[in-house]
Amino acid sequence: MDKAVALELAHRDAEPEISTGRMRLIAVIVATALFMQNLDSTIIATALPAMARSFHADPLHMSVALTSYLISLSVFIPASGWVADHFGARKVFRAAIIVFTLGSVLCGIAPSLLTLVLARILQGIGGAMMLPVGRLVLLRSVSRAQMIAAMSWLTMPALIGPILGPPLGGFIVTYLSWRWVFDINVPIGVLGVIAVSLFITDVREDDRGGRLDLTGLLLTGFAMAALMAGFETLGRHLVPLGWTLASLVAGALALILYVLHARRAAHPILDLTLLRIPTFTSSVIAGSLFRIAVGAVPFLLPLMLQLSFGYSPLQSGLVTFASAAGALAMKPAAQPLLRRYGFRTVLIINGVVASGFMIACAAFQANWPSLLLDVILLVGGFFRSLQFTAFNTIAYGDISRARMSAATSLYTTIQQLTLTLGIVVGAAVLEISTELSHQATASQSDYALAFIVVGGIAMLAVPFCARLHPSAGEELSGHHASIR
Repeated sequence: MDKAVALELAHRDAEPEISTGRMRLIAVIVATALFMQNLDSTIIATALPAMARSFHADPLHMSVALTSYLISLSVFIPASGWVADHFGARKVFRAAIIVFTLGSVLCGIAPSLLTLVLARILQGIGGAMMLPVGRLVLLRSVSRAQMIAAMSWLTMPALIGPILGPPLGGFIVTYLSWRWVFDINVPIGVLGVIAVSLFITDVREDDRGGRLDLTGLLLTGFAMAALMAGFETLGRHLVPLGWTLASLVAGALALILYVLHARRAAHPILDLTLLRIPTFTSSVIAGSLFRIAVGAVPFLLPLMLQLSFGYSPLQSGLVTFASAAGALAMKPAAQPLLRRYGFRTVLIINGVVASGFMIACAAFQANWPSLLLDVILLVGGFFRSLQFTAFNTIAYGDISRARMSAATSLYTTIQQLTLTLGIVVGAAVLEISTELSHQATASQSDYALAFIVVGGIAMLAVPFCARLHPSAGEELSGHHASIR
């Protein structure tokens, strides 16, 4: 057994005793926050062209409405574990929902793209606490044997957001106004605050120790913001090239400084020693590559359907929702598949299949029937969701309960960073391909190239999955590999 894993096992505390019903209740309540976030992001993706017309902006430049939120997440997520441990998970989780809901209201009344971006940043501050703190509550409440089921219950209600988002967003944009897409978060947020107050108890780790690593938070926050700003403006003529390069260099230097700082700090804001644990590291690296690709698809697909194929926002939403429907259909199958075949086999084979379905989007044509597009996206969503469930579960398989807070902060920070990169990569490939073809707007061939590139990035994750030990995660899945 690997030395780092053995050390974690030695420090594990007693498994919590929790009923199946209680596990499901906590998971569904936490999923309320995920529902809001996922509904919000998928509705906005569908509404981007309409928002661009309202603000008299280039539709390709509207990705800033997505990336500004994700950058805000990346900046503030590192502090989530410390905040939850010191102020109590219930208070932090409830306050995060309130902040996110307030940000939604401000987005709905934004008079310009700049004010929309500022409101999205406020939303990101709330979202930065909602996702990791909610996940932390769930992970600390269940046993390892319940972890796959808990993750499935956590994501099943949350996936209703992507299912409802595209058609609902299309309906709102077509028949009402894009501003209404933000207002629907208000009743959901109110229900979430009430549920947290009634049923979630404080979960904190009092022995995490030390003050907030403010130096580390400043370094990581600046690094993430500068890198994302540089990637967002690279090759897109939004600012002078010198500003873009300076942003990228500054972000890289801040990241290097943080690594040096983390080696000396007693309680760094992001605990990089977790990367010594093989299952955690494999999930981080392979999962990051896969998420870059997945983060690009919700950005590229609505733009292609509306701007290249001539679909209305409602027609576009009715097609893109199929991917989330496939993801929801997968959840009951996750635990049986992982129990029978194990994490390593599932991640390898399913990774190839899921990547292939992303590349298949490059073949889409405007004259194809919508039903055919739905079938491809439905099946692709099934395999993509299985990959996510496996990555998100095995990441914590060898983490002791005392370090769960630190692991959640680090993993969620990287997760959001790579989803942001996905939007940036998709937009960059589209922009560069359009310029090289000397066209004013992107054509279907430009979108096809973008899907091939992001699908290829997802495929790069497979070799890292192959490095997992055959018995990796067997305590979670119940699968026992036969090793000769």
